[in-house]
Amino acid sequence: MPVILGLESSCDDTAAAVIEGTSGQATVLSSIVEGQTSLHADFGGVVPEIAARAHAERLDGCVEQALQAAGMTLADMDAIAVTAGPGLIGGVVSGVMCAKGLAIGGGRPLIGVNHLAGHALTPRLTDGVAYPFLMLLVSGGHCQFLIARGTDSFERLGGTIDDAPGEAFDKTAKLLGLPQPGGPSVEREARNGDPAGYDFPRPLMNRPGCDMSFSGLKTALLRARDDVVAAKSGLTSQDRADLCASFQSAVVDVLRAKTERALDQYMALAPDLPLLAVAGGVAANTPIRAALEALCAARGVAFTAPPLALCTDNAAMIAYAGLERFEAGLLDDYTLAARPRWPLDAQAAPMLGSGKKGAKA
Repeated sequence: MPVILGLESSCDDTAAAVIEGTSGQATVLSSIVEGQTSLHADFGGVVPEIAARAHAERLDGCVEQALQAAGMTLADMDAIAVTAGPGLIGGVVSGVMCAKGLAIGGGRPLIGVNHLAGHALTPRLTDGVAYPFLMLLVSGGHCQFLIARGTDSFERLGGTIDDAPGEAFDKTAKLLGLPQPGGPSVEREARNGDPAGYDFPRPLMNRPGCDMSFSGLKTALLRARDDVVAAKSGLTSQDRADLCASFQSAVVDVLRAKTERALDQYMALAPDLPLLAVAGGVAANTPIRAALEALCAARGVAFTAPPLALCTDNAAMIAYAGLERFEAGLLDDYTLAARPRWPLDAQAAPMLGSGKKGAKA
């Protein structure tokens, strides 16, 4: 069975992994992830230049650790898969150049993987789900509904027209003085808060379709915070918890409502085994998972979400997406270039920015 080495460096996690198997039946032999939270802690978010330098310094070490943990060498690999985009261009370049060196040095095929495809195909790695399935990809930089029809075939039903939920969580944490990454910080605070404490908007709920918007929600939280600070000359711990709980509740409501609409479109295909999968860093949020799982139970649709370690950025998902491309003969040569933007559904009209770099989504 094919053995694939995967590399991931699209944002602030440097990762390498080895998997073995076939499409829908693969095993993760090793998965190494080195985060950079401490490097960016003083800046309130990821600094691209710092991230790129850290990737360049750490990638070879991660590869060595992944190979050792799998009990293999580069000679045992059938191909090298690497995130070729989208992402912070410095980090993506670091990964692509490292992968090219490994492929040339080891005489192995090179496979460029769309980072979003890595997330979208993770349920095939973890649960062996069959095509077509409905995917909600919800992360720090992206949020979209996709019908996954095959290894290289995705239909986008809708997505965010501005901030992704993960980005909104990070900005919310920054506005409230909470540590990054923002998602876990906001969720922890929300546990002690009142989800009805503040009447935050649920953007685009009256617009048909599956598109979402989270920028206005973030602005509403900023204004609410400022009102509390003006009235009390500061925020109490309970104020902060209530703001977090109300913000999170609004995100949950939007995702649940839009997911129901996406399910309507997906179910029109009459899939034999209807299934909703959720992946990406925000899929680690417990209330979001619970709401979507309850929705699927009510609709008679199977639900799956990856283990928490495979929700955030990792190289196992890149290795698996590379495995499916390897089996399909979708290989790259050494002209493979890093891409800051790379929509999964190239046929869909751009939702976010175009221009020289192309559409973000």
